Amino acid sequence: MRLKSLFAKVGVWVALGAIGLGGGSAVGQDKAPILIGHYGSLTGSEATFGQSTSNGIRLAIKELNAAGGLNGRLIELKEYDTKGDPKEATNSVTRLVASDKVSAVLGEVASGLSLAGGPVCQENGIPMISPSSTNPRVTMVGDMIFRVCFIDPFQGQVCAKFARENLKLTKAALFYDQKAPYSDGLAKEFRKAFEKLGGKITAEEKYTGGDQNFKAQLTKIRGTGPEVIFIPGYYTDVGNIALQARELDLKVPLLGGDGWDSEQLGKIAKQAIVGSYYSNHYAPDQDDARVKEFIAKYKADYNGATPDGLAALGYDAAKILFDAMKRAKSLGGKDLRDAIAGTKDFPGVTGSITIDSKRNAVKSAVVVEMTGDPPTPKYRATVAP
Repeated sequence: MRLKSLFAKVGVWVALGAIGLGGGSAVGQDKAPILIGHYGSLTGSEATFGQSTSNGIRLAIKELNAAGGLNGRLIELKEYDTKGDPKEATNSVTRLVASDKVSAVLGEVASGLSLAGGPVCQENGIPMISPSSTNPRVTMVGDMIFRVCFIDPFQGQVCAKFARENLKLTKAALFYDQKAPYSDGLAKEFRKAFEKLGGKITAEEKYTGGDQNFKAQLTKIRGTGPEVIFIPGYYTDVGNIALQARELDLKVPLLGGDGWDSEQLGKIAKQAIVGSYYSNHYAPDQDDARVKEFIAKYKADYNGATPDGLAALGYDAAKILFDAMKRAKSLGGKDLRDAIAGTKDFPGVTGSITIDSKRNAVKSAVVVEMTGDPPTPKYRATVAP
């Protein structure tokens, strides 16, 4: 991604235009820009997460402003880099809410960082929509916190069901990041679902994000004879784990969640990741008109790059926010919150999205397989709630 140009755009207006929404609009006659915030990992070990999400959000803003904005008011984005650090996440959201006075916040990708930033929004009565934090605890922070992605209990079921019913496998090992709420939670959900479907967990090993040597744990896993290894981590660690697993002659498929979704996964793991699978929010090669239109627009804006699931979720999160702004009685925290909560059957790039009573998204998931040289994700299955 174009990091320099991304930072150059931080806090900058996107496109211009003017059109009305009709009488009684939430935004009234004020012509000042509407400020929204985004906090994400724009640098650090998971930088593609924040960069892709930012790209998706900016594309949605560009489209809205080009069509006239909200009753003639343009959307202005304020964006801060969390650097993948919980303290930075808290500081970023505090700045967005207290200094920038944004109407709503989009972010974060990592569940641990949303859990750091969410309480600030809740305490200040500012709605927050996470594009892709899947840990159930994220929206439990309070009634101001939403998400447009599925949650780990469902994602765990998707992966377990795919392993048992599509791949016909009965023995799985778990290998997860013990300090990441996302990874720990997803491992627990996979175990529960896999065993319920008649599968057996042969081993459970842990690592800490950023570790470089995984061979001791992988050697233990190899000794238990699994048919698949479930690794619900982030792409940086998963790529290295895949390389070391193959060096140890562990040839079974690897399986994971949406934390794998980055163009960097194939670049890190190369052929070691081929034949492995992960659950995701959409697949670029899906035969869907909305997906194809989104990809074409994204490529036109970002030098031909194919958008990953994080870009698609950033786009959907922004679009759902704008849809709620059009329906809200006002842009005040409670009114905007109520409008977001009323989202039903929204036609997103990542599927039809309905916000349930717990402020989670009810939607389908896909499973993709890493294939080719260089390895890229290919659509394999859709699993509905």
